[in-house]
Parts: sequence; C-alpha cells; structure tokens
Amino acid sequence: MATLKDLTLIDFLPELEFQTSRSGGAGGQNVNKVETKVLLKFNIENSKIFDELDKQIIREKLAITLIDDNYIYITCQESRSQLKNKEIAIKKFKNLIKSVFVVPKVRKPSPIPKSIVEKRLSTKKRDAEIKENRSKVDW
Repeated sequence: MATLKDLTLIDFLPELEFQTSRSGGAGGQNVNKVETKVLLKFNIENSKIFDELDKQIIREKLAITLIDDNYIYITCQESRSQLKNKEIAIKKFKNLIKSVFVVPKVRKPSPIPKSIVEKRLSTKKRDAEIKENRSKVDW
C-alpha cells in the first residue's frame, strides 16, 4: 500500500495524459487564439505505480468523481498560461491522491466530568420533587 511519503517521491508524469482546449474568462484576444485550458486524465486500471489494493482503495474513495470507473479527470483554466495550468492540474491531482491515502484519526471519547454528572442527578431529583408535589392533596 502506498504511503504519504512514497506519494511525494513518485513521478506521475509518464502516466498522465493532457488535453488542451480554449479557455473562457479573462485574457482578451489571447482567449480566442491560444488553448490554455488543460484537462488531466489518469487511468487507474493501466497505472503501474499502484498495486491492485491501492487501485481498489482509490476506486472506493473516489467513486463519485471517477468517470467510467477508471478515469480521474481534472480540469484547470485558472491561468492564462497553458504551462501554469498544467502545473496547477498536477498539483490538484497529487493532493487528490494524497487525500485518498490519509488515515483519519480515531476519536477517543473523553470521560464525562463529575460536575456534569452531579448536576444532571440534582436536576433529576429536583424535577422529581416538583412532579411529586403536583399530586392530589388528601383532605
């Protein structure tokens, strides 16, 4: 199984596919001429970086975002530069993969303080007395 340290050292570039298209937004005439929007594709099934267990974990945790159960798509059109958008897309991809392998901390329940327990018992006792006093009076 991949660890977080291993993921920072891995070079994903050989397994990533890039596709470019024209981007919307700011950029003036540049928007109409240059393909700056970047679409990053990663095929989980064909990956040689991850073993079968890792692939299964990725599929389970990213089930909502996967396309055709095997592809991770990330788009970026934040910058006017295609190169900058590629760098941002790669960074997003690495953060996504890191988030899959993060193991959440197990919550340890804290003990209930004595003062809280005593307060609860005293209010129960007071409420019981109030209800007791509501009963019919014998003449």
